[in-house]
Amino acid sequence: MGAKKAGQSGGDGGAGRWPARRAVLVGGAVAVAGGAVLWHDELARLWAALPGEGRPRVAGAVDFAGARWVAASPANYRRADRPEDYAVDRVVIHVTQGSYASAVKVFQDPGHQAAAHYIVRADGHVTQMIRELDVAFHAGNREYNERSVGIEHEGFVEKASSFTDAMYAGSARLTAGICGRYGIPVDREHIIGHVEVPGTDHTDPGPYWDWDRYLRLVRRARTAPTPRASPTAHPSSAERTTHASGTGRAEHTGRT
Repeated sequence: MGAKKAGQSGGDGGAGRWPARRAVLVGGAVAVAGGAVLWHDELARLWAALPGEGRPRVAGAVDFAGARWVAASPANYRRADRPEDYAVDRVVIHVTQGSYASAVKVFQDPGHQAAAHYIVRADGHVTQMIRELDVAFHAGNREYNERSVGIEHEGFVEKASSFTDAMYAGSARLTAGICGRYGIPVDREHIIGHVEVPGTDHTDPGPYWDWDRYLRLVRRARTAPTPRASPTAHPSSAERTTHASGTGRAEHTGRT
């Protein structure tokens, strides 16, 4: 999210969606067969073997221990099987340019066409809305969407007070865990702001985000014991209603 430099573009970064990888691969299999008719069972076998949708999912599973699961609209991400189909080598830092509740609300809106994997609240609480397996539309660049995990932070780029001690600490633990899972170096080449994504029209996290402090906290967290994420923790309907309510309006984020 974050304030924009200018304008607004659409799609998963670039000009619209490309053909699904399954369609391309299965189509290739048909072509190789010289136009012969493939039996239903063989097509089903090929489909199940391709990455993206076949891996079993546990409802409400989270990738970060202590995170609360609140699902984003499926229109705001693409199912995948990362890192099997796309290597993950970046973390992208965003600012919501609005309240936590407003960010949850827009990420659950299929018309928004954008969402990040995580939101970190001012008090350091972490909500996961998209599995790291999947490609979130957060960076405004298709390649960066496919290779990165996006983390939103509650607040405004123009307000230094948005970035609390608790937020830095909670976000650093989250990023440290992501870096550990995918072997991502803890440096400014691999942990970047939305503003640094090629082709973006956003400015977040802005001038008040303390990169030196943040990287120190991430490095420190990388050396601490890492608790295991719970595969079954998911919120009640009452909690989901509470999180999705509130005032403030989150800016359009990274599908553009």
